[in-house]
Amino acid sequence: MTTPAAPRITYGAVLGSPYVARLLGATLVGRLPNGMAPVAILWWAVAADGSLAFAGLLSAVYGLAASLAQPVKGRLMDRHGQPAVHLPAALANSTLLAALPLTGSYGGPTAATAVVVAASLTTPALETGLRALWPSVLPDPGLRHAALALDTGSQGLLYIVGPPLAAALTTTHSPALALTATAALGLLGAVVVASAPPTRRWRPATAAGPAAETARRLANPGLVLLFVALTGIGFAIGAMNVWALAMAERHQQGMLSGTLPAAFSAGSFLSGLVYGRRTWPGTTTIRLTAVTAGFLAGWLPLLALPGPYAATAAVVLPGAFLTVVIACAFGATDTLTPAGRTSEAYAWLLLSIGTGASAGTALAGRLAEQPFAGASLPAAGAAFALAVLLTARRLALPVDRPRRGRHRRPAWGRHRAQ
Repeated sequence: MTTPAAPRITYGAVLGSPYVARLLGATLVGRLPNGMAPVAILWWAVAADGSLAFAGLLSAVYGLAASLAQPVKGRLMDRHGQPAVHLPAALANSTLLAALPLTGSYGGPTAATAVVVAASLTTPALETGLRALWPSVLPDPGLRHAALALDTGSQGLLYIVGPPLAAALTTTHSPALALTATAALGLLGAVVVASAPPTRRWRPATAAGPAAETARRLANPGLVLLFVALTGIGFAIGAMNVWALAMAERHQQGMLSGTLPAAFSAGSFLSGLVYGRRTWPGTTTIRLTAVTAGFLAGWLPLLALPGPYAATAAVVLPGAFLTVVIACAFGATDTLTPAGRTSEAYAWLLLSIGTGASAGTALAGRLAEQPFAGASLPAAGAAFALAVLLTARRLALPVDRPRRGRHRRPAWGRHRAQ
């Protein structure tokens, strides 16, 4: 008897599922401030204070503090639900961003720093929340796999659209308008997401009996090693952004500072579309290790110090692997996380990447005047990630261990119902 073929996964089927387009679209709108706010803050601070060093510090603080606060918001969502966290955070974040221009007249640098830190700490954890929602919105594993890939790949749009939009509003009107628009978009996206029925109904899975004690302990060796590996992925991304700026200065082509990250993001977006259209063989562990190796290989052409056009083409390849790395990492996190702690675990994942990115940015800034060192840092971060993943496998701590029996399912098909 012939087994009927599995239905082909299409993005039309994913986006046509109830609430998917609303949740994905509103989350992207609500997260546009992630790309807009650092640029808007930079422009405003330069106009208000005149110091590029202070402006750069404020912009960096915004991104780092937002990452550090992610696990707290994830834990709160697991305890109190998503709307109870998203709405107060969005309201506070938007109010603070819109009020930042007032500090130039009334508080000076100290007040501006305090407002930026408070705004970043209250950034809504929309990405974490959406990842936790997918199992309840899309019970079918194939559609959920495609949605996760589309979700991950579309993040590149935030950094293709966000920074140019903030810069355009600043140059055509004022930095204050750019900050106001950033605040409005963040609040709008958060309200649409929080008011969606799946968001209001969502509650984390709970454990009973002996598993309840385990659920209180989020950390386990496999999860810790996974997060450590992801700091290397973040390191590569942060170093790449500074390398792009150094390339722009070295070749006296200012647009390179934007086109190189945009090419990287475009590769990530396109690969997400390809990855999500089909299921892939092997376990999550095997796929994660393989694509991390590809991510490393994609950075190696930069060691030849290519010119502007070759470099722009070269960064598309590591960008193409990034989406698959992140998608597999979320699947591995889901497999390793005890019931009732998924939002918090996803937040730690994002914190790991963000912390790595900050470290990569800092070190690349110190080595920016050394072309070979700057070009090699992204590969170094990817090599670190791959080494940690290989170590985890040698220590018998794979991110998913096949169950006994004749049939094996990929880890993304074993998500817990939320």
